[in-house]
Amino acid sequence: MDIGAAAWLVILLALAGANLPFINDRLFAVVPLPRGAAANGKPAAKPFLVRLFELAVLFFAVGLVGRLLEGRIGTVFPQTWEFYAIAACLFVVLAFPGFVVRYLRKRH
Repeated sequence: MDIGAAAWLVILLALAGANLPFINDRLFAVVPLPRGAAANGKPAAKPFLVRLFELAVLFFAVGLVGRLLEGRIGTVFPQTWEFYAIAACLFVVLAFPGFVVRYLRKRH
């Protein structure tokens, strides 16, 4: 895989991984969570803290994929804390569309 394709793959994985916690109510889109009945008869939604935990785990998973792809291309360069801080901020920014759809969109 060439450098450009690997970069786009990591960007697309980051976009999908950042929005995954907000677009479904299953843990990592696979494991159904146990729920109690809500007041209106609908099942309760996944708690926000669980979504944040999922977001953090997916951030590290995408980072691992990026590191593995970098190793396949050539030398893996050492990164300092600034790189990880900027990458985490970018991951949160990529999660914004899913957050808007889940929490800020007006439901009719």
